[in-house]
Amino acid sequence: MSDQGNLRGRDDDVGMVRVGLVVSGRVQGVFYRATALETAQRLGLTGWVRNLPGGGVEAVAEGPREAVEEFVEWCRQGPPAARVEDVDTRWTESTGEFSTFRVVG
Repeated sequence: MSDQGNLRGRDDDVGMVRVGLVVSGRVQGVFYRATALETAQRLGLTGWVRNLPGGGVEAVAEGPREAVEEFVEWCRQGPPAARVEDVDTRWTESTGEFSTFRVVG
């Protein structure tokens, strides 16, 4: 698993962070995006999730550090029918550009 630019232990003014994820494995056709949407909304996150042409799923999520970390942990498991092989994460500072979390593409 890759964890580039890890912001754990580093706080900005409001504790908001952003993570970009690329999830590989059996993650398409198993309700991964729909369940990721429900999970992100339950956690109060903003951003998006989409299928990738090669069979993976990509997501960007922003919100409070603890909620984003919980989302990343969920992404490592996915819904029951998924078989997650790897989750590549890229942590950066929150931009505040999203108002909701949605499925795109």
